[in-house]
Amino acid sequence: MKNILVASDIIPVGQFKSGLAKYLKEIQNKRNTLIITQNGKPAGVLISPSEFDDMRQTRLFIDSISRGLSDSDKGEVLTTSQLKSELRKTRAGKGR
Repeated sequence: MKNILVASDIIPVGQFKSGLAKYLKEIQNKRNTLIITQNGKPAGVLISPSEFDDMRQTRLFIDSISRGLSDSDKGEVLTTSQLKSELRKTRAGKGR
């Protein structure tokens, strides 16, 4: 995610409404973030669909690592041979 520029990336909701198409195109082309304010306070954040996808994938990856670390801390781990056996079962089930 790019750095937020106060001069161009934070706009009031009225300005956003009047230039909606322009801001949507800018978000997609530049992959920047736009903070929309209402009554001088942040009210929303607009990001490109690709930036959203990237953030979502990063979140899923971090959650997966957290689950793995938690399982490891609880001793819920597989040996290499157990893992290979589980993978074989899974692959055999998909071949049907």
